[in-house]
Amino acid sequence: MRNVTITLDDETARWARIEAAKLGTSVSRLVGGMLTEHMKSAATYERARRSYSNRSPTALKAGDGSYPARSEIHSR
Repeated sequence: MRNVTITLDDETARWARIEAAKLGTSVSRLVGGMLTEHMKSAATYERARRSYSNRSPTALKAGDGSYPARSEIHSR
């Protein structure tokens, strides 16, 4: 683990102390947990974005120029 110094405005620091106390932890662990969750969320989003971007395009119209039926589009 690394120690990092951050600067917070008074209102944010007060909120962080209160939230940490409610959770029975330190401000350091609270902020660390928030950053970890943000990092995981960003990684999950990036994987989903990459997966979507790698998909082949799908034509909306069939070869005969007709649109698919609603039931075909929304089949699960």
